[in-house]
Amino acid sequence: QAQLAESGGGLVRPGESLELSCAASGFLFSLYPMNWHRQAPGKEREWVASIDSTGRIIKYSDSVKGRFTISRHNLKKTVTLQMNSLKPEDTAVYYCNTRDTWGQGTQVTVSS
Repeated sequence: QAQLAESGGGLVRPGESLELSCAASGFLFSLYPMNWHRQAPGKEREWVASIDSTGRIIKYSDSVKGRFTISRHNLKKTVTLQMNSLKPEDTAVYYCNTRDTWGQGTQVTVSS
């Protein structure tokens, strides 16, 4: 059974950095593109970033472009989201996903 587990969330101040990690199991990780999404309180879930199976094709939403970096390690079966210059509006539960599989999410709170 395919499973994803996010970690690394927490409380940080504006301008600080945080790295999220997503560990995959139960499927051939190296064959699938991976995505990060987030859902802020009272808002719909929004797509944040995607990386293809090889790691060569990467896309970001406009709201995080230039501040966030997605990467993957196929041997370790992990996908990482490095978040820099965090803003209060980045506060959300962050989820990794591939196809119809979602993790449980990790909370990121940016507040002074």
